[in-house]
Amino acid sequence: MLKRFANQDVAKAVANIIWLGLERLTQIVVAIAIAGLLARYLGPDAFGKWQYANTLLLVLAPITWVCGAEILVPTIVHRPASELGTVLGSAFALRMSVSVLALAATWAAIALGVTDPLVGAMLAGLAVTMLFREPFIGVINSWLQSLTYSKPQLLTSIVTALAKAALVYLFVRVAMAPAAFGWLWAAESAVIGGVLVVYYMRRHGGTLGWRVDGRLLRHFASAGTVFWIGLVCMYLFLKLDRLMLERAISFADLGRYSAAQQINENWIALGLMLAQTIAPAFIYRVQDPARLLANVRRLMLFAAALMAAGALVLGLFGHLIITRVFGPGYEGAVAIFRWCVWLSVPAGVEAIGNLVVLKYQAKFVLLAKWVLALAVAFVVNLVAIARIGAYGALVGLAAGYAAAAAVNLYYIRYKLS
Repeated sequence: MLKRFANQDVAKAVANIIWLGLERLTQIVVAIAIAGLLARYLGPDAFGKWQYANTLLLVLAPITWVCGAEILVPTIVHRPASELGTVLGSAFALRMSVSVLALAATWAAIALGVTDPLVGAMLAGLAVTMLFREPFIGVINSWLQSLTYSKPQLLTSIVTALAKAALVYLFVRVAMAPAAFGWLWAAESAVIGGVLVVYYMRRHGGTLGWRVDGRLLRHFASAGTVFWIGLVCMYLFLKLDRLMLERAISFADLGRYSAAQQINENWIALGLMLAQTIAPAFIYRVQDPARLLANVRRLMLFAAALMAAGALVLGLFGHLIITRVFGPGYEGAVAIFRWCVWLSVPAGVEAIGNLVVLKYQAKFVLLAKWVLALAVAFVVNLVAIARIGAYGALVGLAAGYAAAAAVNLYYIRYKLS
């Protein structure tokens, strides 16, 4: 064991996983704390609008994920060090162009009154994060990933997340306007991007040295298109419940539904973090199909059992969790919470199966899976929301997760049998 950890690459990977886990846990705790503060301060109606603005951002943001890490990181690794500035500069130019267009389209839609005025005012600030997340943070983080050294980005994210939580508390104390909170998220992304740019420049003689190569830019624009569209569909599926509920229920009820989902999504995020942690040892490094299939089966059973146990505990303490985090005005979210936590079971099973899809870079399987999940969830939501309201959206999510897991299982049987 000591010899294995003496290996520099293994030690770097382990350190990276530790920092990743610490950053994810910090983000989850901060997200819940901020949600509780805002829920109590804004009240169910305005909090529902805040959550809907965030939903719109999370649907728009994947548009800027063109030339993802699955394309950029291998390019950095396989190209000579002398071409690093050209690789990063070309990726930056592409991502910034798409981000500027996405921001301009968002602001234009807000100006035209496409959504509720307060939702638009909140989204105006939140949308600015698109200018920093992928063009600056995403590009430099890909370079750090190629070095197996994400600590600078993760440490910066931890510090800024804690600072953001403190500023949210301050804004609540001084009774700032609801729309002002969106600009805190914009400021956070700008600070992270600025710190990473300074770090990169210090590592490269005080200059950025990024250049644009037209041929490489065109390659980046086309190479990751299938993965990119698949991720857009995935995030649209994950937020489709709130997008369709906005048309069917009041913003106050949407706020209560979103409060329940806020805790549930962070619980699911822990399961996904576990999957990412165990993937290298049990999935990515295993080449024998029979052994890999056995590992996948065990991990799926383990994930289902773990998430079911967690859902049972969360359901039992649902009233205490919701009222302590969000306040007594959100008691209506308790019943929804006790049901939605069970979505973690199909989500956990799907996450394990998805590791095999990623291992073999089956991009068309990934795309087909999320297109199917999105279509199934849309049809089920269309029927169920009209009949049982917010619970119908949970049925739609469950059906979508089941469809995605079914595609994974079919691919695993085809690939490994």
